Amino acid sequence: MMLNFPFVSARFFRALMAVTALVLPATGLVHAQDAGFPAGPITLVVPNPPGGASDINARILAEPWATALKQPVVVVNRPGVGGAIGAAQVTKSKPDGYTILMALSSVVVAPEAEKVSGRKPLYEVEQLEPLALISSDPMVMLVRADSPWRTLGDLVKAARDKPGAINFSSSGNFGPIHLSVEMLAYQAGIKFTQVPFNGGGPSLLALLGGQVEMTTAAPAVALAQIQSGKVRPLAISGNKRIPMLPDVPTYREAGFDAEYYIWAGLYAPAGTPKPVISALRQTLQQAVNSPSFIAGMQKQSIIFDYRDAPEFARFADEDRARMTRVVRAIGKID
Repeated sequence: MMLNFPFVSARFFRALMAVTALVLPATGLVHAQDAGFPAGPITLVVPNPPGGASDINARILAEPWATALKQPVVVVNRPGVGGAIGAAQVTKSKPDGYTILMALSSVVVAPEAEKVSGRKPLYEVEQLEPLALISSDPMVMLVRADSPWRTLGDLVKAARDKPGAINFSSSGNFGPIHLSVEMLAYQAGIKFTQVPFNGGGPSLLALLGGQVEMTTAAPAVALAQIQSGKVRPLAISGNKRIPMLPDVPTYREAGFDAEYYIWAGLYAPAGTPKPVISALRQTLQQAVNSPSFIAGMQKQSIIFDYRDAPEFARFADEDRARMTRVVRAIGKID
């Protein structure tokens, strides 16, 4: 049955539509709040050990995000298999917005790496819902201060002279450190030997302790050791130099057409209700604009690169395609 309302004027109808257009964008957050979300603490899973890039990002974000959410944000480290164990835990958690992943760039390539190695992936990328990109850093290639190599050219020449003789530590197979080194090796036509550890922090400690001869690290992790004089930076994996290390050249400036970024982004389990996703995204935007978050990123020398879910999803898909090509070129790792 059609109902007619002759007393509703065209002017009133247009006004009603205008008000509706203003109200609709906020309905996701309103519905989430009406449903009581969040009604308790948010668990922020870091799939790497303390001291690495994802852990530092998470701990800077936790307090301002908790303020925006009006609930605690509890950072929990779940390291293992280059971040895959923690990511898999989040994909298997209840999709209610209370378990969130702080992932590094390796999250989008780990399943393909497992397939290349003949193993069943612990999760698939499609099981994760992008929320926001938080930071995007190049990697810094490091050797100890007593190393004979003073430039990237020196290191590459030594690797050419003795293929596989130079070893490097990593945070795990196909993780950010591994891929940042392999991208250079692939372009330079050389071979290093990887010694995987259980995270970025242990990887850097292996270099400091003399267990390996080279590694890479995010600027936030590397800078303190560089300033202490314990390590020497040889190159940056990004497409331009960074302000905190203005004298360190990029891979390309050193003559090698390679580029790599370690980025940190937030994901929810796929299937999380849209109003909850909207609430998480809105509170994240509030958190990253807070003075405490900005100050924390600056203090740790992390390159802030916030992107909301749609732009983050496009960025991650493009990076996934680039990294997948390298993973397939590397091939199976036992």
